[in-house]
Amino acid sequence: MPTEQKPIKSGYGARTEAPEALGGRDLSGKVAIVTGGYSGLGLETAKALAAAGAVVIVPARTPEKAQKALAGVANVEQAALDLADPASIDAFAGGFLSRAGTLDILVNNAAIMASPLMRDARGYEAQFATNHLGHFQLTARLWPALKAANGARVVSLSSIGHRISPPDLDDPNFERAEYNKWIAYGRAKSANALFAVGLDRRGEPHKVRAFAVHPGGIMTDLQRYMPEEEQRAMGWIDELGNVDPRFKTPSQGAATSVWCAANARLDGEGGVYCEDCDIAVAVPADDKGYTGVRPWAVDPALADKLWALSEKMTGVSFGAA
Repeated sequence: MPTEQKPIKSGYGARTEAPEALGGRDLSGKVAIVTGGYSGLGLETAKALAAAGAVVIVPARTPEKAQKALAGVANVEQAALDLADPASIDAFAGGFLSRAGTLDILVNNAAIMASPLMRDARGYEAQFATNHLGHFQLTARLWPALKAANGARVVSLSSIGHRISPPDLDDPNFERAEYNKWIAYGRAKSANALFAVGLDRRGEPHKVRAFAVHPGGIMTDLQRYMPEEEQRAMGWIDELGNVDPRFKTPSQGAATSVWCAANARLDGEGGVYCEDCDIAVAVPADDKGYTGVRPWAVDPALADKLWALSEKMTGVSFGAA
């Protein structure tokens, strides 16, 4: 059964650091994959899991950048992966499966945000294709290794940006509607949350549990498509370029991912949207706040519809799951 969407008073909070969120759990002998694990939140997630003893594979679109960022970090391996390229996804997953029989933790962390209209080779809108479809295909390809593990967890990085819009299953690629970079981001982040809902239901019989995570506001490479004037207008930085003090550090932002990936408090749980190292409160669709999860992002029926569309768009199936 999916876990109830309400806080559990975990004892952690918005300022918890990534290593703390492990709750002292020893991950020796475990294998993890963290997409985008060489910058920002992903780097802090990878470092925390590796420090706890896990072997962490960090697939990267730019391996040279990953090699530099991860230099000197023990228990970390690197590989090539472009989430916008289906052939690259298959090559990475095939290489992993040829070397490892099990996968204990998969953190689908990599993302792009508020990008100008871009399309992949299939003509798919880039934010939806990279943030959701790429991770859907990757998880499907790694499914045998996740099922073979004893209690695997999959973490899907969503965002409070999900509140902007539910996914548009009729026009996911903005072929009819005028492109809006923030609506596209909101749709992709809602899809990330819904993927956790659909995956948890299919994974529970195999002890594979899935979680969606809102990491909080953090200044990272994710903002690379946003000019400074836009960041100032949104209140993220001031006129001198100082970051809003409400923003988290990358380690604090990674803490909820780490909590969902490994903390013992969530053993046997899953299918929920989390923030600040706790299960988030469910809020109404018209809520104007910056916390909580909107109904469409945890809707099982919508999750199933998105799942079917994702299989159709990628040509990839989890089989009998």
